[in-house]
Amino acid sequence: MSTTTRRHFIQNSAILALGAHSWSAQTKLRRQNSLLLVGTMTAAPSTSRGIYAYDFDAATGELKQIGLAAETESPTFLAVSPAETAVYSVNEVRQFHDHPTGSISGFSLNRKIAAMTPVNQVTSMGGGPTHIAMDKTGRCVFVANYGGGSVASFLVDRDGNLSEAVSFFQYTADTAKHERRPHAHRVTVSPDNRFLLVNDLGLDVIHIYRLDAATAKLTPHDPPLWRASPGYGPRALQFHPNGKWVYCVNELKPTVNLLGWDSSQGTLTTLQDVSLVPEGYQGKAAPADIVFDKSTRFAYVASRLDDFMATFAVSPETGRLTFLEKTTCGGQRPRHLTLDPSGRWLLVANQDSNNIAVFARSEKTGHLAETGKSLPLDRPMCLIFI
Repeated sequence: MSTTTRRHFIQNSAILALGAHSWSAQTKLRRQNSLLLVGTMTAAPSTSRGIYAYDFDAATGELKQIGLAAETESPTFLAVSPAETAVYSVNEVRQFHDHPTGSISGFSLNRKIAAMTPVNQVTSMGGGPTHIAMDKTGRCVFVANYGGGSVASFLVDRDGNLSEAVSFFQYTADTAKHERRPHAHRVTVSPDNRFLLVNDLGLDVIHIYRLDAATAKLTPHDPPLWRASPGYGPRALQFHPNGKWVYCVNELKPTVNLLGWDSSQGTLTTLQDVSLVPEGYQGKAAPADIVFDKSTRFAYVASRLDDFMATFAVSPETGRLTFLEKTTCGGQRPRHLTLDPSGRWLLVANQDSNNIAVFARSEKTGHLAETGKSLPLDRPMCLIFI
């Protein structure tokens, strides 16, 4: 498969690099605030051009755009290296170098001046890559190809270059079980860096692999998967800091599963099934993602189609979720959400209303309050604080 070399990638981005220096120098004095990177969808009719940088003031909740940090096609999800010196993005496109596949791109990052420099770009090995993640060493990158129904792993060298795929797994539906088409939607590394979990929204499973962090090689685990209830569509995954509990957000059946994780055996066990909508609810709901506050006392889930956020209390003893309130998402089709480093603010990327909404958060009660702060941006898809 085709690869874009470092030299070719940087030559193609020469104009971008010149532009980056012009705005990064102006923002150097504001780096006492938090830096937010936003991945976008660039396909028409969107006018976005790639990854944007924002300055966030935790004292006021003010979000100000610095500029275009990297011009690249549809970087709809981002991953930052543990040292925060590199950024990797999916390119959610249908074709790369005349092949029916998406791609992933690597950039070096100077966080002090919010400058990104292209490194290289490689095929994602499947269509519509939708999620990307790094391991704890910063040497391994993983991508979930939603359209292609596959997962691939890559090794990062000392200069930040992505290798060709080290491991690749193509999923197929079992027609005897009336399964839908495979749609890999999330790649998640276990807290001990020994396993990779892959949410397959189409097959209603989470695939489990053993990870060799020295080589980025993936090996199917035994047992190879956890199976969700039929028709649930497991989309997103988040580990609890204790490493014993995992939260799975299901898109097709608007629920959250609390799962027990046995790190010694590499197995998942269902502990709780929580609905995001009341019994008999006739509206549409499509949960997108889940985040926790720093103390893991509260969880927030964004849901598309009916455009709301659900707030839950998290039991410190059992990990079980208790519903607290339902609030607006500040726009339409919330694709991603995150808390700022201070924990006082929650930000939501609303894909269809083309805005990033900011909510004030009570650290004591978990309550979210509208601030009226909303920044326009075409097709925001991913929010990553540095």
